[in-house]
Amino acid sequence: MSEQKLAELGGIFNALGNTTRLKILLIAAENERPLHIKAYARLLKKRYSAVYRHIAILRKAGLVNIYEVGRSRVVSVKKGLNIESLYNSLASMGIITSE
Repeated sequence: MSEQKLAELGGIFNALGNTTRLKILLIAAENERPLHIKAYARLLKKRYSAVYRHIAILRKAGLVNIYEVGRSRVVSVKKGLNIESLYNSLASMGIITSE
């Protein structure tokens, strides 16, 4: 595997290695429409600036899209990304314990 691919994979695992970022991905996946970053901050009961930094990490890893709508930014999960399936795959391999 090339260094570039390893770096990309490392970025994805880094992004997935934080509970808040996983919650953001789950919220994005459960909503049919993209949500404003303010909505994520309100749902997570965290400051806008902290949530924005988490979302920037997810965007850099290629897991979410950020769109500008007027002066606001909305976030949507990349098509095809399914956190539940990822969890189930890891559990089936015995990497994590399923509930």
